[in-house]
Amino acid sequence: MKKIASFTINHTKLLRGIYVSRKDQLEGGGVVTTFDIRMKVPNKEPAVSVSALHTIEHLAATFLRNHPVWGPKIVYWGPMGCCTGNYLLVQGDLESRDIVPLMQETFKFIAEYDGDIPGATARDCGNYILHNLPMAKWEARKYLIEVLNNLTEDNLNYPTD
Repeated sequence: MKKIASFTINHTKLLRGIYVSRKDQLEGGGVVTTFDIRMKVPNKEPAVSVSALHTIEHLAATFLRNHPVWGPKIVYWGPMGCCTGNYLLVQGDLESRDIVPLMQETFKFIAEYDGDIPGATARDCGNYILHNLPMAKWEARKYLIEVLNNLTEDNLNYPTD
């Protein structure tokens, strides 16, 4: 079986950052760009806890889909199975630099969030008790300060072998 594109990235050289994972052409025209929002260095840093990542998912998805400019273009926000980051799917033929301000806004929103976690009820979520707002805020602040506010070409383009 042929490897999918995301399994061909050399994770031993991957840094925290924002990467274009893929671009899909839609029938009838248009493009959906998938971004790798990498919060942890794979296999070198502890992964984001599942409860914090779940909270980040709820907060980021809610923030992004309600964003006055980007909201209509957001297709999906969700966690990676390896718990080292998230995927963001956006309508449009975009590059990493195009969404840096949006990711700064998003992670600032999460880092400063106080209140009930959107959708964290038994009615609205499949595992509503699996949340950790303090750790989500801590992880978001760390990513914002250490990565998003200090991006270089190494954090915006996948490493080459």
